[in-house]
Amino acid sequence: MARFDLQISDSGHAGGSAKTDILFEMGIMYATGRDCPIDLVAAHKWFNIAAIKGSDRAAELRAEVAQSMSKPDIASALRAAREWMTSH
Repeated sequence: MARFDLQISDSGHAGGSAKTDILFEMGIMYATGRDCPIDLVAAHKWFNIAAIKGSDRAAELRAEVAQSMSKPDIASALRAAREWMTSH
């Protein structure tokens, strides 16, 4: 599993919006299993959405999570992110 440096994950994006920070934190939650089971597909989805919204750190962690995922899992995460973006 990828290693996450939680000391620097207090904000998903320097000067970012609260919404982007919440999306980033959702990725952290699923990637680390904070208050839920670890789910790399969900983590990738939320990091991807936060990255689209401008979080450079989310883009870095999305790539890190992807290294531990299969191609079908990455495709599933991308599909879930796309579905979320079109409905929100």
